Amino acid sequence: MKQIKSEQEYREQISKDDLSVGIFTTTWCPDCKRLDMFIDDIIEENNDKQWFMIDRDEFPEISQEQTVMGIPSLLVFKNGEKLAHLHSANAKTPEQLKEFLNNL
Repeated sequence: MKQIKSEQEYREQISKDDLSVGIFTTTWCPDCKRLDMFIDDIIEENNDKQWFMIDRDEFPEISQEQTVMGIPSLLVFKNGEKLAHLHSANAKTPEQLKEFLNNL
């Protein structure tokens, strides 16, 4: 999974024609660590999407712009437009993520 290192890289990623799924996370978040235990399987099952990770603490302006209040949050983009947002309270289990992605 691609780790976003700059705002320009983020803007380029969300502007793609393909669906891009961004995981907003931090290094200190316990729920993010839990997500790490099963996210690779979810990505493998959804390899038709572009996946990236962005640290909310490193890019607070982007997180605010996208209304990321809790972490982890999954946001789906295409052509620069946010199409879907899975808030942290609903991003704690593999089943919740699968349901979210199946409804795209």
